[in-house]
Amino acid sequence: MRWLSRFLALMVAVVLAGCGKPDFSDAEKKTIASLALSALPPLKPDTTNRFADVPAAAALGSTLFFDQGMSRDGTVSCSTCHKIDRQFQDDLPQAVGVGHTNRRTMPLAGVARDPWFFWDGRRDSLWAQALTPLENPLEQAGNRTAYAHYIKARFGERYERIFGPLPDLSTVPANASPLGTDAEKAAWNAMPDDEAEDVNRVFANIGKAIAAFERSIEPAQTRFDRFALDLATGAETKGDAVFSREEILGLKLFIGKANCVTCHEGPRFTDSGFHNTGVPPVADLPPDRGRIDAVRQVDADPFNCFGAFRDGAAAACGELRFMVRDAPELVRAYKTPSLRGAATRPPYMHAGQFSSLDEVVAHYAKAVPSVEGTSEVHPLELSDRERAALVVFLKTLSE
Repeated sequence: MRWLSRFLALMVAVVLAGCGKPDFSDAEKKTIASLALSALPPLKPDTTNRFADVPAAAALGSTLFFDQGMSRDGTVSCSTCHKIDRQFQDDLPQAVGVGHTNRRTMPLAGVARDPWFFWDGRRDSLWAQALTPLENPLEQAGNRTAYAHYIKARFGERYERIFGPLPDLSTVPANASPLGTDAEKAAWNAMPDDEAEDVNRVFANIGKAIAAFERSIEPAQTRFDRFALDLATGAETKGDAVFSREEILGLKLFIGKANCVTCHEGPRFTDSGFHNTGVPPVADLPPDRGRIDAVRQVDADPFNCFGAFRDGAAAACGELRFMVRDAPELVRAYKTPSLRGAATRPPYMHAGQFSSLDEVVAHYAKAVPSVEGTSEVHPLELSDRERAALVVFLKTLSE
């Protein structure tokens, strides 16, 4: 019966390999632990926004986030694209507000931890980012003075309890903005400097309130996190924390041969950096060169960290001070998105170029050249099984 004993021993080994008892090296275990949500450090204070952790500011920000009155035609809010039941994104290849934009809506979980915002990083704080869609003609399409008047009329008392007295807006035009229509620009340019500064202050505080709300949106624990915790503690893996052999293979590829972890690192599975990965442009969309064009925009933004509306000291502006402003690697470079929850929010890439994770993995395996600049991706020799295993693993970040 020796053959039977050997057979049973082999079957036990197979079962254990499929039940969360994989053979990881110490280095692999360390990397896996670094990706777990338990390794996510506490959210740092935003010293550029002294209202960032004020509950009343977050409550007002939440109201504004879901308020369709915060748009030109009263039909669009932040939540139009950042849907609360869809990981604060919209499932569309490109976002649709008042008009059709040229980029994909990014989810918001953990967004307050980023140093740069939007796919190209054209804003350097969460509150400055929150302001941008409000005046974008394709998103909420409003204008600066209209927002100031709206806040005073609808939320004046709440605003003043948080930010202090509102300015006198009796002589401020109903519609004026440095970024609006020709008529709105002319009206803005005709305003006295102190009046324009008052409006800008109200506008900045709108962004700071919305940012205070968005800071509360954090990633949720997943099957991967439960698996990683059991692996780190040596606990017996049970329930949905048990990884199949395919999921284990995918994880090993992710942190090893496929080298995904180079950019998708840390508990949020992103390095928050910008990379050209050869993603093709979308036909009929305006030219989009990514980070290389965004650096000029962030430098010119009056609400950036060096601007007059920052709270706190300029010591917080290190990212902006030392920003790389002109380098070949910025051409068609886009932010590394977080992979948490990615399996349930196709399509993928900055303009929804790929409809499935299978297409994403195939793109990185083939490593096609970039249409402009140089792609950082190199071809990978992955079998069909290995590609499928990577996708299976990525799904554990959404379950």
